[in-house]
Amino acid sequence: MRHAKAGVKLGRTTSHKIAMFRNMVTSLFIHGRIKTTDVKAKELKRWADQMVTLAKRGDLHARRQAMSVIRDKNVVHKLFEEAPGRYGVISGGYTRVVKLGYRKGDAALLSLVELVGAEEETKEKKAGWLGRKKDKGAATPAGAPKTGAAEPEVEVQAAEPEPAQEAEIPPDFLAEEAQEEKSEE
Repeated sequence: MRHAKAGVKLGRTTSHKIAMFRNMVTSLFIHGRIKTTDVKAKELKRWADQMVTLAKRGDLHARRQAMSVIRDKNVVHKLFEEAPGRYGVISGGYTRVVKLGYRKGDAALLSLVELVGAEEETKEKKAGWLGRKKDKGAATPAGAPKTGAAEPEVEVQAAEPEPAQEAEIPPDFLAEEAQEEKSEE
């Protein structure tokens, strides 16, 4: 019986399994998401969530414990800097496992493991679907009725434009221009 033996065996020796998950955790924190089999993804979620918990704690002992799993000092440093701000308010569930389908060769169930805050960063980078900018005026709001009746237009009076103030030109810029004019003559 396997009482009090946490984790999966995966048909590997213990040293191979530990080395594999160390590499996978490091890759997850470098890239933000990785694709792997479903069983490995579920186990990787445990490892990664533990590392984020250590990073939120932030003390020296937690940093050394994280360094014993993640052997790249730069990755640990980045994790300990970003984790308290990124995951400070939530108390668990720092990673998500999304099932992708079956692998063609051996029909193994594939999953995507990603950090929870990663989608916010990618949404900020994208302007819209396929990188196109969205036309905010074209779409109807979610709560608006789709009956075709147009809302009455309201006239809006434009405010008087403020007189433009001349910007002060720094004296060193004027000195450079004077030198250029002298050199041209």
